[in-house]
Amino acid sequence: MMNKFYFILLILWLLPSSFVAQDNARTLEKPRGTITRTTIRGTVKEDKTLKPIKNVEIQVVGGSLYRTDNLGDFKIQARVGDEIIIRHDSFNTIYHKINSDERIDVKVQEDPSASNEKKVEKQKRSSAVYGANLTAARSSLKKDAATSIDYVTKALETIEEDDTFGDEKKAELFETLGDIYDYWKQPDLAESNYVTSLSNKFSKDVKIKLGNSQLLSKNYEASLLTFKELEKSRLSSLQKVKVYQGLGDSYKGRNDNTNAISNYNKALSLAQKKKYEDIIIELNSKLAEMLQLQGNLDGAEKYLGNSVQLASQRSKKSSARQRAKAADFYNKSNSYDKEIELRKEALEDIQDIEKKESFNTVERDTIASEPLNVDDRAITSQVQNYKIANAFAAQEEYDEAIPYLKESIKKATSENDLVVQKDATRKLGEVYREKGEIKKASETFEEYEAIIDKLYIQKEQEISQANRFNRELVQKANRIATLEKDRELNESKYKLAFASQELAGQQKVIIYSLIGLSVLLFLAAYLMYRNIKQQQYANNLLALKSLRSQMNPHFIFNALNSVNTFIATSDERAANKYLTDFSLLMRAVLENSEEDFIPLEKEIELLALYVQLEHFRFQDKFEYAIEVDPKIDVKQYMIPPMLLQPYVENAVWHGLRYKEEKGLLSINFAKTIDDTIEIVISDNGIGREKSIALKTLNQKKQKSQGMSNIKKRITILNKMYKDKVDVFITDLSNEGGTEVKLILKKDK
Repeated sequence: MMNKFYFILLILWLLPSSFVAQDNARTLEKPRGTITRTTIRGTVKEDKTLKPIKNVEIQVVGGSLYRTDNLGDFKIQARVGDEIIIRHDSFNTIYHKINSDERIDVKVQEDPSASNEKKVEKQKRSSAVYGANLTAARSSLKKDAATSIDYVTKALETIEEDDTFGDEKKAELFETLGDIYDYWKQPDLAESNYVTSLSNKFSKDVKIKLGNSQLLSKNYEASLLTFKELEKSRLSSLQKVKVYQGLGDSYKGRNDNTNAISNYNKALSLAQKKKYEDIIIELNSKLAEMLQLQGNLDGAEKYLGNSVQLASQRSKKSSARQRAKAADFYNKSNSYDKEIELRKEALEDIQDIEKKESFNTVERDTIASEPLNVDDRAITSQVQNYKIANAFAAQEEYDEAIPYLKESIKKATSENDLVVQKDATRKLGEVYREKGEIKKASETFEEYEAIIDKLYIQKEQEISQANRFNRELVQKANRIATLEKDRELNESKYKLAFASQELAGQQKVIIYSLIGLSVLLFLAAYLMYRNIKQQQYANNLLALKSLRSQMNPHFIFNALNSVNTFIATSDERAANKYLTDFSLLMRAVLENSEEDFIPLEKEIELLALYVQLEHFRFQDKFEYAIEVDPKIDVKQYMIPPMLLQPYVENAVWHGLRYKEEKGLLSINFAKTIDDTIEIVISDNGIGREKSIALKTLNQKKQKSQGMSNIKKRITILNKMYKDKVDVFITDLSNEGGTEVKLILKKDK
């Protein structure tokens, strides 16, 4: 594919620039006689400076109309003896008779009295078109990214056509482009456009935006450098607050809590002095979070109280957001009564907002297409009802929890919020089970399974839509990059053409032109290649996120089946112990679910807990042994979370469970050469062939979701991280037994 691309670039490189003429040709009269026309070339330049003049009209009397290109060259079809008319706003009209088919070189003198008025009028028109497109781009920024970028492109084309526009306009346009990409959660593209804006004209506000886009990309080293450079500049009070806040966020990203708190306090002190109320609320919330991480719960509670009090004086939305954050804090400290009180107050604010906001159909569709703020996802009725129910359930007040769960499910269903609907339905099933209402619990878990199926479909659709959206934005970005490269090429052509008048021979001009064009074309090729790689990386991240979201429901569903079976066949005390261990396992799984890689130490702990639970259920079916080579530093090796569990699950459920005598599950971690480790999961069960034969017809139709997801995750991760994990599965003998061998390489 790339070879074809470079071949096309080579062809374009070799095309002479003088073949660009003949735009807007039209016929005024029918050709006279039958005398043969010939191609006549020429150039129009300013007499003193030899500067080429573009867009000069060259009209053959009784024939067609032509224009000069960016180098002032033209090529016309005419006969010897024809008269041509040469017109332009910058000089008086010239009449020239063609005496031969030799090249025509026209040198003109500018006539300010004749062209000044036309130039002023043209500049007014261009300025009006530019302003209208820029205004339209900004007004549609939050509604439709593609439309907004199209308006920016039109404004940029206006700049290309009118060379009276300075770098300030270009800086303004690229800043707007950065704002568009920043709003639509494309920080990489936002960052590159802010950099381009700053290269045309420096602005402290734009550089602050650049730092914030680097924060969104989690490029904390770059954002820290950007904000430190700004800190040395002369700033307004508001700019200082934003810079201190940006420094705090950068240090927080680097886990430097001391410097993060110091800069947040500087920002808060100045914001309080200048009464920037919204920023004061946000900084109080950030400081509370940092103090909570340090274990200073009293200090964190104080800052949270400040943020809630200030937010309640601002707006319902701000109040609801801060109350929800404070409730999350009390949830972590197990202060459930305070949590419930705050969530009920937040719920009242949210319900007031929903009553007052009556959008028409178009507005609803527009808002639905906007990217959601992370904080705003929590301030919905369904989320707060669900979390209130969780707090009641944590205190075993199940009768209080049930109405809130039902209300959460009802609201989530009406809003098509399948994620909350899934979680609330699962929780309702658990509450019914704890109350001993087994029939209702079973019916609720069936509804939960149906919702998971719908959620899988929705996630696939969302990923497809996100891919299309990203491709569209990249195409728009490439279009603008092409415009910029065309402008640079035209400027390069002009400079080379002007310099050619002072060079001794034509050969030097050709050499410099080819060098300049080749550099620019290869630069354009590199930028396009980089954009393609960024798009591929973004697609891989989306695919990994989707696969991880599918792994958790699959694992939890299988584990819940184990819980239900055990409760049905065991006494209450054993069931409670099993559920306690099961809850520890669920917590560990959910904590690791958002990471691409976790330390091997955590994966071994999770695996040991899972095997312990399975052995607790199938004590008469197998024994197990987990051996870790003491030479392995388990904290230094990284592994995808939940990578080993599906293989162990297969060994227990499809191999050892059906074995008549007691079997053995062996999990061995051994260090090999070249800083790699070998993980071997083996069992002496019935083997894969017999396991398949024992499956029912319905089971054979179902594809193993866990194993399928693991294979896809390993394939994607190996592409992104250079073959980090290798997997080999072997049948040990005809009588049965399976061995899974994983080769794990250490992070470089």
